[in-house]
Amino acid sequence: MKLTLEKGDDMPIKVPDNLPAREILNNENIFVMNESRAFHQDIRPLRIVILNLMPLMKETEVQLLRVLGNTPLQVEVKLLQMENYSSRFITKEYLKTFYHKLEDIYKEKFDGMIITGAPVEKLDFSEVRYWDELVRTMDWASTNVTSTMFVCWGAQAGLYHYYGVPKYHLEKKISGIFSHYKCVEGVKLTQGFDDRFLVPQSRYTEVRREDILKVSDLEILSESEASGLYLVASKDGRRIFATGHLEYDYDTLKYEYNRDLEKGLDIHMPENYFPDNDPEKPPLNLWRSHGNLLYSNWLNYYVYQETPYEL
Repeated sequence: MKLTLEKGDDMPIKVPDNLPAREILNNENIFVMNESRAFHQDIRPLRIVILNLMPLMKETEVQLLRVLGNTPLQVEVKLLQMENYSSRFITKEYLKTFYHKLEDIYKEKFDGMIITGAPVEKLDFSEVRYWDELVRTMDWASTNVTSTMFVCWGAQAGLYHYYGVPKYHLEKKISGIFSHYKCVEGVKLTQGFDDRFLVPQSRYTEVRREDILKVSDLEILSESEASGLYLVASKDGRRIFATGHLEYDYDTLKYEYNRDLEKGLDIHMPENYFPDNDPEKPPLNLWRSHGNLLYSNWLNYYVYQETPYEL
């Protein structure tokens, strides 16, 4: 059995029964709606598969389900893992209960897909132990998914695999909240965005605009003077690449900063993040509305409006 999660009376999300994210979302006024009510809405839910490569898989689930929840569209979510990777923060029983492998869904069609980032940026792509499996998954998505959103390292991996765009190591980690602007007006993905908007960035590598400009199928939609490229998309909208994390919680960068300090890494404080640059003061979430808008626009214009009723 599956449960349907609904925010208010508008947006239901169907997720596996007993997923821990359910309780957290419930506490944010995302209420449980039973299966029969979802069935009688007389619409076909959008089928979204999330390939979760992050170490804190449960936290990532909540973050992505939250932003997928800010739309009147009904969304059915499946969680996907790599067979050659499992987080040390998650149990095998949890993965067995809530996650699928590619072979389980290989013959299925999906309206949308999200491929998350992963803490493997310092490795060459070929050195990532699940790279071949990820390549197979991305190739599968090309024929079985209407539109895919690639996030952070996932964006770099997708750009490299599909278009040969390289990534470059930075002298120091980009970490913080940075002002971004739209490069192109009239694009559905950034419809409703302010002229300037904030995006959390957290990465050791980058892709560069000169390499993107060499690929005629790609278009730069947003960037920052301080942190570089943010949004890149294929011109048919089937592949969206986001180098930053509009889905992040207010304290995610704080967690990453403290984690790196505990490891003894030579790491600087996230920029433009802590009030008065004081890590003892709780940070504010100043990007939430644009995170909701990004994923709402993606679901509506690139998934719902483009996918056939009969997958």
